[in-house]
Amino acid sequence: MSVQTSGTIDHVAENLNRMLGRERWHKTHTTGWIGDAIYGVNDGLGAIFGIIAGVAGFTASSHTVLISGVFGALASTLSMGAGAWLATKSETELRQKEIEHERREILEDPEHELEELALLYQLKGFTEAESLSMAERISKDTDQFVKTMAQEELGFQDESAGSPWKSAGIGSVSTLVGGFVPLIPFFFVSGITAMIAAAVVSIVAHFAVGAAKSAVTARSWWASGLEMTLAGVIVGVVAYGLGLIGTLLLHP
Repeated sequence: MSVQTSGTIDHVAENLNRMLGRERWHKTHTTGWIGDAIYGVNDGLGAIFGIIAGVAGFTASSHTVLISGVFGALASTLSMGAGAWLATKSETELRQKEIEHERREILEDPEHELEELALLYQLKGFTEAESLSMAERISKDTDQFVKTMAQEELGFQDESAGSPWKSAGIGSVSTLVGGFVPLIPFFFVSGITAMIAAAVVSIVAHFAVGAAKSAVTARSWWASGLEMTLAGVIVGVVAYGLGLIGTLLLHP
């Protein structure tokens, strides 16, 4: 295996960065903010539709249904934001801890880690000689050795799982947007008309969100939309039924 010069390595790195730049959409659509936003909208939509359906089954007061939905949307927004912040921060801390543990192993027993990396390359289809050669070359730079082991053994492409504040912001805003969709009719009409309109709007929104999920999954848009619509209908019917049962229990 020929030794690459510094200039050759720089040229390879430049070409690789250019190729990755062309395929940046893969990461954006699968693990970026679009997926987080769709998840947030879906969570807010489903939760608030369930709340207003349940309250509507319990009482005929449109004002009560609206107030319940508004505060439910606000609570869901705060909960989603806090949960997203904590989840991203915890994942980043876990990654950093695992990487530091890997660094200690490399410093304490470099021969063992070198052998482990060579075996990992053999599993990828390289010969024993090729695997050992690549592992020895990588092990000459401790930082690169740690980074490579984190990628090959732990599956980490980066030490950070992302920005906790960005995750919290996207989660909060998208949940709030999704949560207010079922409430829109109550600002214009009241009574059974408002509830029917809310149900129609929510079902249509469920289909739209489900179809949008196809942008971050391998499923077709119509299948994903129908699945989400069915889930929304089930949530609404069950919640409304529980509300009716509550009315019967409290007002026999």
